[in-house]
Amino acid sequence: MIYTVTLNPSIDYIVHLDSLTAGITNRTTGEEYYFGGKGINVSCVLAELGIESTAFGFVAGFTGDAIEKGIRNDKIITDFIKLKHGISRINVKIKADEETEINCQGPDIKDSELERLICKIDRIQDGDTLVIAGNIPKTMPDNVYDKILDRIKSKNVRIVVDATRKLLLNSLKYKPFLIKPNLQELSEIFNVQIKNENDIEKYANELREKGAQNVLISLGKDGAMLIDEFGKKHKSGVVKQKVINTVGSGDSMVAGFIAGFEKEHSYIYALKLGSACGNATAFLNGLATKEKIEEILKIFD
Repeated sequence: MIYTVTLNPSIDYIVHLDSLTAGITNRTTGEEYYFGGKGINVSCVLAELGIESTAFGFVAGFTGDAIEKGIRNDKIITDFIKLKHGISRINVKIKADEETEINCQGPDIKDSELERLICKIDRIQDGDTLVIAGNIPKTMPDNVYDKILDRIKSKNVRIVVDATRKLLLNSLKYKPFLIKPNLQELSEIFNVQIKNENDIEKYANELREKGAQNVLISLGKDGAMLIDEFGKKHKSGVVKQKVINTVGSGDSMVAGFIAGFEKEHSYIYALKLGSACGNATAFLNGLATKEKIEEILKIFD
C-alpha cells in the first residue's frame, strides 16, 4: 500500500479576471476549484494511473468535509483526522493581468491530534511506501516529519520526501528512497548559485551522501534529472505544448515515478512516467489525467 501524508490540505479557489483593480468590485470571467495539498495531489495522480493509496492528514469544518468527499474514490482511501475546531484552508488564486495568490494558514492542530496521526502511521508495514510532502502548518512543531519517520524506522518502508530545506535535510538520516527538490530548492539547501548541469549532479550526489537513495530534480522547462542509488545520471526532457498550469506538476512527477518503479523496477521507466505525469499536469487546468498521461508517453516513445 502507498500512504500519503498531507498535513495542511486546502481547497484552491481560482478566479479569472480580465484585470484586477483594488478598491472596487471586480467581476470574474470564470472560476474553478481544486482540492489541494502535495500528498493529496500524489494520491490523485496515482489514482489516474490505477494505483490505490491511502491519504492521511488533517481536515476541519465544512471545507474539510468537502476535501474528503471530493477526493475519495475507488483508488483513494481517505483516512483523515477530523479536527474539532477551525476549517481547512481555502487558498485564492487570482489570474488576471498578473497572477496573485492568497494562501491561508489553516486550522490549529493540537498535540493530541498530532499523536492520533502518529498512531495511524503504525499501520504501515514492510514493503509499503510512505509519501510525506509539503510544508508544515505554523502551529505544528518543526520536527513533525522526524516524529513520523522515526515511527517506521525499524520497518522496511519505501520513504518518499518532497519538502524544502530543513524538513528535507532532517529526513535524510532515515535513508529515504526518493527526494525531489527543484532547482531553486537545491540552490537554497546548499546556499549556492547553480550554474550548470555539473553543479546539479554535484549537489544531488551530496544529498545522496547524506542519506538519500535517489535524488530527482525537477528543472522546469529543462525537464528533470535523476541521480539514482547507484550514482548513475538519467535525464528527461519536456514536451512542447502550451503550459497552462504548473501547480502540482512536481507532485505529479513524484506520483508517476513511484508508479513507474512499482510497475517495472526500472529507474529509466520511473523517470519516464514521472516526467510524463509532470508534463501532463502542466498542460491542463487541473492535475494529470490518464488520457493526457498516455498521450505524453506516446510522444516520449
